Amino acid sequence: MADAPTSKLDRIDRAILNELARNARIPMTELGQKVGLSKTPVAARVKRLESEGVITGYRAELSAGKLGMEHVAFLEVRLSDTREDSLAAFNKAVREIAEVEECHLIAGGFDYLVKVRTRDITEYRRVLSESISRLPKVASTSTFVSMESVRDRGVAQV
Repeated sequence: MADAPTSKLDRIDRAILNELARNARIPMTELGQKVGLSKTPVAARVKRLESEGVITGYRAELSAGKLGMEHVAFLEVRLSDTREDSLAAFNKAVREIAEVEECHLIAGGFDYLVKVRTRDITEYRRVLSESISRLPKVASTSTFVSMESVRDRGVAQV
């Protein structure tokens, strides 16, 4: 389930978050200048946003092309049992598959939408047969292979 908002974000908090989303490596002095604060107050706001869990981390965006990880597939996953304990078991297990970049519980004709990134179709087939098909309560999957990524934030891990 989604986290409840921890605080009311004001205009400056939102400006800080937007700047950090564009460039998480921005120096605090420069960030302060962009949002109209000095270094100390902007650093205090960033620290508060981190402690409240609004900022959950910082990461580098990795090039899928340069890393040879351009094969993206989306799977519709149907479970044989959708009671809470079965969903929890699936959720826990799917988090352990490195190639799974995203996994969403879906309201609709299937249960989960899963994004998988691999080097090629052969590696994808291995992940599907050795990992995804063995997840708890998986009844069936349908795969949709991406032909082109129009907007992609890159590789989540190597």
